[in-house]
Amino acid sequence: MWFRNLQIYRLGDEWPWDAQGLTEKLAKSAFQGCGAFDMQSRGWVPPRGEEGELLVSVNRQWLIALGIEQKLLPTTVIRQYTQARIAELEARQGFKAGRAQARDLREQVTAELLPRAFVKRSLVYAWIDPVNRWLVVDAASPAKADEVLEHLKLTLEDLPLKLLRTSTAPATAMTAWVAGQNAPARFCIDRDCELRAAGLEKAVVRYVRHALDGKEIAEHIAAGKTVTRLGMTWHDRVSFVLTEQLQLKRLAFLDVLKEAAEQQAEGGDDFFEANFALMSGELAALLADLAEALDGEAE
Repeated sequence: MWFRNLQIYRLGDEWPWDAQGLTEKLAKSAFQGCGAFDMQSRGWVPPRGEEGELLVSVNRQWLIALGIEQKLLPTTVIRQYTQARIAELEARQGFKAGRAQARDLREQVTAELLPRAFVKRSLVYAWIDPVNRWLVVDAASPAKADEVLEHLKLTLEDLPLKLLRTSTAPATAMTAWVAGQNAPARFCIDRDCELRAAGLEKAVVRYVRHALDGKEIAEHIAAGKTVTRLGMTWHDRVSFVLTEQLQLKRLAFLDVLKEAAEQQAEGGDDFFEANFALMSGELAALLADLAEALDGEAE
């Protein structure tokens, strides 16, 4: 269980929940599958699959998981059945169906097809660090993270939370790092990079597994392009791509960490808990160093 993409938030100073209180709240919003006429259902599920365990707590670090179930009912199928019903109605009444009639038939068709629709299930993890005040969702897009945060806010009735903001914008800092070939302390620059022009065309240049110290990249920056995505490695332990929105993509925990988790598990610790303890500890330190590299958090 290792996170792949980080959407990063700050818990408010007034965060009131302890592990027991949060667990009790989660239990009241536990996952229940879609009913026959539901398009979607969301709720909290056991992060490691153990029934009733809606929160994993290790070293004062918490892991929760949102289960999402969606009915797959393509609009093309609904349209096909609806058009057939409209044709039948028009043949009976002898004149063209009105807009309200077409809408009612579409709703009727949707209700009839829902119980027969395929179901897609997904799981989204969130890590809560009440010690260092981080909340991180393992999601590739802000929209997916918003699903978790919206449901958590409904569960807790209030969610003191904000996006991580830094004094220096990531794009400004990444451009300076690449231009000067001078990564911040405890980081090194890897071989993936995206640059974008500021003009109306917003021309984009991408480098994948390519050395970033060449003349060509320097010329792009001199011409006004800014770095919007940059591959980096932290402490020779975690590699990732930093984006201009301050998201961490394509996270890869290097072998030394996974070997340490295996050693802990061999020593009697639960393998899932060993993974989570190592991951949360590394990410807490990584995020603190990243905020420092971007000149601290914005007021």
